[in-house]
Amino acid sequence: MLRLTWVQPEDLVGHELRQAALDGREARAVAARWHAAGGPPAPLTAGASPRPVSRYLRRLACDLLDELAELPSAFADDEPSDLAGIQALCPEWPLSPGAPAAWDGPVFEARLEAAWLGRAAGCLLGKPVEKLPLAAIRALARAAGNWPLSGWFTARGVPDGLLAEHPWNRRSAATSLAENIDGMPEDDDLNYPLLALLVLRRHGRRFTTADVARVWLDELPAGRAFTAERIAYRNLLCGLEPPLTARHRNPFREWIGALIRADAHGWTNPEDPGAAAEQAYRDAALTHTANGVYAAMFTAAVIAAAAGGERDVHACLRTGLTVVPPRSRLARAVRDAVGLAREHRDFDTVVDLLHERHGATHHWVHAVPNTALLAAALTHADGDFTASICRAVSGGWDTDSVGATAGSVAGLLAGSPHALPERWTAPLKNRLATSVGDFDGTGFDTLARLTHLEASRP
Repeated sequence: MLRLTWVQPEDLVGHELRQAALDGREARAVAARWHAAGGPPAPLTAGASPRPVSRYLRRLACDLLDELAELPSAFADDEPSDLAGIQALCPEWPLSPGAPAAWDGPVFEARLEAAWLGRAAGCLLGKPVEKLPLAAIRALARAAGNWPLSGWFTARGVPDGLLAEHPWNRRSAATSLAENIDGMPEDDDLNYPLLALLVLRRHGRRFTTADVARVWLDELPAGRAFTAERIAYRNLLCGLEPPLTARHRNPFREWIGALIRADAHGWTNPEDPGAAAEQAYRDAALTHTANGVYAAMFTAAVIAAAAGGERDVHACLRTGLTVVPPRSRLARAVRDAVGLAREHRDFDTVVDLLHERHGATHHWVHAVPNTALLAAALTHADGDFTASICRAVSGGWDTDSVGATAGSVAGLLAGSPHALPERWTAPLKNRLATSVGDFDGTGFDTLARLTHLEASRP
């Protein structure tokens, strides 16, 4: 039986009820109707419940999703989803530097290669423990003598009982444990920067959200899209257009998906975080709203600052906040996380406090806690590459995605592939696997050249 993940209506209602609670929407009556009819809760980790429901219950799920979408959010005034509204709430929105800088080719290209390598290494580090609870991540690493986390996860030396209690991510262990790594395996956290490159190559930096949709339909296999991206893909195939693709029966619209697509927009707008944030917005609007969009804009602006040569990670994070509405939940969570990272010397304490604040209310893929963890990890690591990716992954939640973005930022700060520790880059073998376009097997040096070319276009 095929139970397609992330799109079954009966599996979406529970997620939408959870998002409604976060938004301050009054959804108790809807929840009561759903539960009284025997509607299932949202799946805890996977994207689909194990069994189909009756036609009646599926029809009810569709009706309730539409009804929930009509409920007003308590945060509507502070969290707009249109670009003009976002910019109106950002008094320190960064101004464009005017004429693009004359970037020195080899130096900037080396910085981009370090960013690509850093993104891959951080992603690969987090892959085997994706979906695992925080306690399991700590237990597995400690059993291998790898805590505080400082290297690849491994099954060597880990007791069989512990491995049985906390099995590695099923799809990733064969390619991402230390003993199994042989190049960079396919992952959506690397597929999306490739898609962004294709968007820029075909449509230029003035691309529209519809252009992003066209490239996805041409180049992204539906089975490689998840959560909000899969919902938007479905909506496109049903004839809906952006921005409705992000809103129609999409309870994942504030999850992390848009954030993981933001790097290329920062890489191609060095020293212009405002332009990077605008590009990230046009990409994110296909699939996300409000805090899901802000997470992408924040990330793009942070990366644009680092791509332009800023070596102070704290200054980069401050720049990122200038493109996020300051009273939004995402901005408040990031500011809080940065404060915790400055206050506590032990990063485990920071992580425990973040989980205490967000864990009970947010799904592990939601943008708010994951962006907060990203900011905390980068702040606590103070620009160090190994510390950045290890802290990001050791915080749990969406480990490969947060690790990837932390690696991208820290790689830019390092400035060159040669500045990254060889234990992180050598296993990648300068080879990326992907199902996107003609990129399968491409080297990170080649990807840096292609990214440099797009950054140089007017």
